[in-house]
Amino acid sequence: MIKKMFLAVLVAFSLSQSVFSAPETLIVGGNVIGLRLKSEGVCIVEFTQPAAQNCGLKRGDVLRKINGRSITTAAEVSKFVEQCDGKPLKLTVLRGNEEKTFTLAPSQTPDGKCLGLLVRESLNGIGTVTYYDPESGTFGALGHGISDGRSLLPIRSGEVIDSHISSVQKGKRGQAGCLQATADSLTAEGCIDKNTPQGIFGRMPQPQGQRLPVAKPAQITTGKAQIISTVDGTQPRYYDVQILALYPREKANRNLLLQVTDEQLLSQTGGIVQGMSGSPIIQNGKLIGAVTHVLIDDPTKGYGIFIETMLEAA
Repeated sequence: MIKKMFLAVLVAFSLSQSVFSAPETLIVGGNVIGLRLKSEGVCIVEFTQPAAQNCGLKRGDVLRKINGRSITTAAEVSKFVEQCDGKPLKLTVLRGNEEKTFTLAPSQTPDGKCLGLLVRESLNGIGTVTYYDPESGTFGALGHGISDGRSLLPIRSGEVIDSHISSVQKGKRGQAGCLQATADSLTAEGCIDKNTPQGIFGRMPQPQGQRLPVAKPAQITTGKAQIISTVDGTQPRYYDVQILALYPREKANRNLLLQVTDEQLLSQTGGIVQGMSGSPIIQNGKLIGAVTHVLIDDPTKGYGIFIETMLEAA
């Protein structure tokens, strides 16, 4: 009986261990890409009439259905308003992970009837590629998800646009800096399939970059490391950092604390700035993770995610 129980436990353990297997090597990124995301619905960004806010809706809600019918564009919202003859509309929104329903009648304005909502159907931004897997043709970037301000943005499609850095706003204590990028083409070079708390993932042509071994969490230590970032033009460069602390049990995107020590990067950006999220972290010749957050009180410091944590979400 004991032998049978032991065998059952061993088999179960073996099966659970085989669920995820990280690639042994990956092409490291560091290149900046433009991101164009379309949400599963339209995101409410502002109210123009008191009735809209008073009905229970909140900024950041994703409007997904009107009278039970799916909508994906602002034009579709306007069409419902035009055809409803002033009758109340049933609005279904996603708030975080919860679906809620509200009733709202259009308001009469000098310009005609309106719901009193300003909505956004797409989101544009930039980020840094962490890795590319040549075996599957897939990539991971950012190391964190894209949110609407409060919760993860549900996306129905996304595009990757080749871009270059046009300017840098340096970070300073109490104010995060940012990279400014310009698109090199209006044509998408890849697609985004997933938006998760551990990064965005999709498919794109193979970029230039060095192929490095993937580190296990147990191989990561405090001490010297480097990040690969693009803060000028299109060329990724290595910059020195110091890993100050490790948080291996953190399941989201803050597995380590790092500090920029590279004088050139400190001179150019002041440390970590918005747009550098996803910058690969290299230690002892291995890809160990990606930069994810900057500390507002000290922009020379920020958090990073272990590469294995990121790959598990891909």
